[in-house]
Amino acid sequence: MDIGIVGLPNVGKSTLFNALTNAGAQASNYPFTTIEPNVGVVGIPDKRLDELFKIFNPPKKTAAFIRFVDIAGIVKGASKGEGLGNKFLANIREVDAIIHVVRLFEDENITHVSGSVDPLRDIEIIETELMLADLESVEKMLPKQESNAKSGSKEAKEKLEVLKRLKECLSQGKPASSLGLSEEETKELQLLTLKPMLYVGNNSEKPNTENAKKLKEHAEKVGAGFVELCVKFEAEIAELSEEEKHLFLAESGSDYTGLEKIVRAGMNLLNMCTFFTAGPEVEVRSWLIPIGCPAPKAAGKIHSDIERGFICAEVYDVKDILEYKSEKILKEKGLIRQEGRDYIIKDGDVCVFKFNV
Repeated sequence: MDIGIVGLPNVGKSTLFNALTNAGAQASNYPFTTIEPNVGVVGIPDKRLDELFKIFNPPKKTAAFIRFVDIAGIVKGASKGEGLGNKFLANIREVDAIIHVVRLFEDENITHVSGSVDPLRDIEIIETELMLADLESVEKMLPKQESNAKSGSKEAKEKLEVLKRLKECLSQGKPASSLGLSEEETKELQLLTLKPMLYVGNNSEKPNTENAKKLKEHAEKVGAGFVELCVKFEAEIAELSEEEKHLFLAESGSDYTGLEKIVRAGMNLLNMCTFFTAGPEVEVRSWLIPIGCPAPKAAGKIHSDIERGFICAEVYDVKDILEYKSEKILKEKGLIRQEGRDYIIKDGDVCVFKFNV
């Protein structure tokens, strides 16, 4: 799953991306590996995985991951080719969700492209460009779909009706997501304003509370996610050793750093959940799956052969193993269940899949 990081120039977007990448390089031996200069694989922090590692003590611990893509700064007129124009649009089309970094802090030493700090205006600039790009895409699709509809096909007529509704919506300055269309109706369209959105408010260490309040209220209004942090400060925390980071979290009374909260928010943004595999011989590992995923599909995340030859799954809740510290005790208490093909994997399930190929 890929999440694109967008924003106006000089809002802290690339600093956030670099901090995420650096934090992960220290946090784990597997995730957070930079694939390209602008793509980072970021492990999803999960205290439950850490506790499982202590209980089973295997040679290896591996976290599920999300890929973050640092997309070039967007400027007004980008949909018409200003700045990097079509390049940024192409990059956003390829991601599954969007993190929109919005500047909340005042700093006369860091130039704002619009001359002043105004989070709602900045959001409007970015999202207007996304809507204009979507409108252009829809208008290009309409003639072909009108031709297809003349055949009398019910499916073609339904697709044409969806495009007409989208054109009207976008022409009124509303994102495609505001129509509430089903996934089936939009799956082939790749529209930018259909993608889930998380606003990250970049504030200073002495935060501008008024700007933060405006952004949070806007996020709630449009049904988007919201995280507020000081990117500069989080980048400094990312430089700490694991021991120093744990001390910092203990003193602050928080489970996760601001950067880790963004990663977890990204998982929620994509409507994903986590299950675990654990054992003393090889590794403990977390796996990212869509909410509502049946057991065979979840098994397929590990290997296609396990999905193909799926027989059943032995399942227990991670909370139970964290309480009793022993699978033997869980068996004695009847807390390990055997589930079949129709079982929907839940967040926090620890699974052993049985299969035959």
